[in-house]
Amino acid sequence: MAENHIHAELKSKYDEALSKYNCNISDAEVAEAVKKIIAEKVPQNDTEDVKRFMFGSIELTTLTTQDSAESVLKLVEKVNQFAHEYPTMPHVATVVTYPRFTKLVSESLEVEGVIPTCVSGAFPSSQALLEIKIAETGLAVRDGAENVDIVMHVGEFLSGDYETVCDEISEQKATCGDVPMKVILETGDLGSCANIKKASILSMYAGADYIKTSTGKEKVSATPEAAYVMCQAIKEYYDETGIMVGFKPAGGINTVMDALTYYTIVKEVLGEKWLTNYYFRLGTSRLANLLLSELEGREVKFF
Repeated sequence: MAENHIHAELKSKYDEALSKYNCNISDAEVAEAVKKIIAEKVPQNDTEDVKRFMFGSIELTTLTTQDSAESVLKLVEKVNQFAHEYPTMPHVATVVTYPRFTKLVSESLEVEGVIPTCVSGAFPSSQALLEIKIAETGLAVRDGAENVDIVMHVGEFLSGDYETVCDEISEQKATCGDVPMKVILETGDLGSCANIKKASILSMYAGADYIKTSTGKEKVSATPEAAYVMCQAIKEYYDETGIMVGFKPAGGINTVMDALTYYTIVKEVLGEKWLTNYYFRLGTSRLANLLLSELEGREVKFF
C-alpha cells in the first residue's frame, strides 16, 4: 500500500510538470505547420550571411568504431589549420568525440572558442548501469570536456517510468556541474509528436542545458517535424521558467537546404534570441564542406 502511494506521488509529480505544457498535439498539425514554414520562410534565409552563421554552429563530429588517436588528432589539426587558411570564416563550434579522446582533443585544440565535446552516458543506447554513466561523464569532464552529450533512456520513457528518466538525467547533470549538458531524445524512436514534446519537457525539467534530436545511429534521425516540436517545447519552457535551453538537430542533415530548414524553424519558433552558436548547434560534419563549397563557389573538401 505504501509503495503504491509513493508511486502515485511520483507519477503526479511528473504529470504535474507536463500539465503546464500543451502536449496534446497531432502529427498532422505539426506536419502542416512545418510544410508552411518550409514553403514560405526557408527561401528568405538562403543567404551568404546565414550560411556563414550556420558554419559557426557546426559540431564537427567523429563517432565511429574506426576512430583512433591518430584519426581524431588529424581532425583536430584540420580545425587548427582552418583558421589560417580561411581567416574570414567563423570557426566551427565544437569537436565531438567519444570520451576516450577528450583529453587529446582538449590538449590539441588551438583555436579559441572551439569547444571540446564528448558523448557520454553509454552513448548511443543509454543501456548501462547509472553508476557507469556517471563515472564516464565525470571522467570526461575531468579530461576537459566543455560540453557533454548524453542520451535519454528511451525504453524507460516509452514504458512511462518518468522517474528513472529524470533521475538519470539529473544525476548526470550534477556530475557535469557547470559544464553544459545536452540530452539526446532519439526522436525517431519516440513514435509521435506528443511523445517528443513530453520527452523535451521532462529532459529540461531534469536539467538539460540543450535538447538534441538524435544520436545519428538509428534508422530515423533529425526531422523538421521533431525540430518544430522541440523548439515549441523550449519556447514554452522559457515562458514558464525564464530558462533558455539550447537546441541541436543531429543526424540526417545531408544538404545545405536541410540545415537552412532547421535554422528557419528555430528562427520562426524561438526567434532571433536563439540564433547564436551557443544556443543553436548543428550536429553534422558533412555540412562543413558543403557550406564551404557554396560560399567559395567551388567544390571544397577541407574536412
